[in-house]
Amino acid sequence: MNNHQISIVSLIICATIAFEPTASSPSIQENGQRKNVLFLVADDAGFEMGTYRKKVVQTPNLDALAKKSLIFNNLFASVSSCSPSRASILTGLPTHQNGMYGLHHGIHHFNSFDGVRSLPNILQQHGVYTGIIGKKHVGPKETFKFDYEATEEKHSILQVGRNITHIKLLVRDFLEKKSLEPFFLYVGFHDPHRCDHTHPEYGAFCQFFGNREAGMGNIPDWHPITYDPTQVEVPHFVQDSLPARKDIAAQYTTISRLDQGVGLVLKELEKAGVLNNTLVIYTSDNGIPFAGGRTNLYDSGIRLPMLMSSPQHQERHYQVTYAMSSHLDLVPTVLDWFSVPYPAIDFAENHYVQPLTGKSLLPLLIAEPTYNGEAIYASHNHHEVTMYYPMRAIRTKHFKLIHNINYRMPFPIDQDLYISKSFQDILNHTREKQPTHWSKTLRQYYYRPEWELYDLRKDAEEMRNVEGKPAYKEPLEELKIKLTKWQELTNDPWICSPQGVFENSGAFKENPSCLPLDNLDF
Repeated sequence: MNNHQISIVSLIICATIAFEPTASSPSIQENGQRKNVLFLVADDAGFEMGTYRKKVVQTPNLDALAKKSLIFNNLFASVSSCSPSRASILTGLPTHQNGMYGLHHGIHHFNSFDGVRSLPNILQQHGVYTGIIGKKHVGPKETFKFDYEATEEKHSILQVGRNITHIKLLVRDFLEKKSLEPFFLYVGFHDPHRCDHTHPEYGAFCQFFGNREAGMGNIPDWHPITYDPTQVEVPHFVQDSLPARKDIAAQYTTISRLDQGVGLVLKELEKAGVLNNTLVIYTSDNGIPFAGGRTNLYDSGIRLPMLMSSPQHQERHYQVTYAMSSHLDLVPTVLDWFSVPYPAIDFAENHYVQPLTGKSLLPLLIAEPTYNGEAIYASHNHHEVTMYYPMRAIRTKHFKLIHNINYRMPFPIDQDLYISKSFQDILNHTREKQPTHWSKTLRQYYYRPEWELYDLRKDAEEMRNVEGKPAYKEPLEELKIKLTKWQELTNDPWICSPQGVFENSGAFKENPSCLPLDNLDF
């Protein structure tokens, strides 16, 4: 690798360009009604719902919400891990820019940078009452401080995240406390996250929790639905075996509980008379917790459902948008809804605020854009603290390029996936040299090339890496240039990795450079 100068975009220059609401922005109060926002965030959920053409899993409440929503077909997380994704949703910044490199809880203990401005903190300064119920999983507390909090920090995650009756009552309490202010409420469901690592007594996905069987407790509003493993729909990236099907059946049960919880929350807003002036957004933090899903930057790890229901924009209810969209667009969208500008300078701390690269999605509620050249970007560093496998990706409608920065190491496996029946099934069949009924071998999954390029027009399942093929030389170079520019814009510390070291201080302060390591020639 040769020495080369990279054009790092100055934080001071681009930070002065603050987000401004679009011309279509509604004000906080319009026609005498105060506008609100409700986030409904699932935990490790994918497209398992009727709206996305799944025929087995029952999700009547989400499907009813979809009929009053714009349905997103190309919505992507900016990272495939819980805390980093939630931090990105609440800051509008990718993980390498907001500092939440991995999981927040326990020994992992990752936190966002102290100076990062989060959505609740910004909204509070503009008279919006903020609340979070359920799974929070981000920190530090002052950076993500809500007016009303009922989360795992002070309560059982099972109660605030899976007990849908308790969640309903917390939502009611929040609405009673909010007085006359407009509100932003974030409800973080813990379903359908895996459970057998932390609470195996309740089943692989906590599918028995609260089902009224002996020792399982009682969730009064939940009507459990069980599924036949032989009837579930197996995603293309999951092996078609009985252990995997049993896992999916358990997952379906908790998705149905999530769905019923969504219905209860919306009913509380309706009873309080605020549903008709509330922007409702449903999405998930990352892909489903199976090999090939969560922690991967393949579409199976970052392509997610999203419903956006606006009472002011009914033109596109129950329509589908194919616009390339990202979780990084959610902060601009909410600020646009409230007509609140993104701050350029934090005067209290006397430093520039990191700029947003996302865009407001509100214009999509009115019309589909004619331009099809958009791209989304993803950045992943850790999940658990031991799972260091940094990746960067750019995804257009036609191509996906993944840069596996730590490609000489095996792709890591997280704890709750490892002990799952579905992964043990792959592991044991591989050890016994028996067919796994999987789309790839375990070795292929562990060991990946530095660059992966997929032609999504011919290979939607990302199975054939065309990087290095002469016919794809031009799009490969174009995507690499765009990805590097995004890394520059977002001040990515990994921009020179793995071949070089980034120097931008001392003698290199005016000439930021990637200096070669000569570390890949052995």
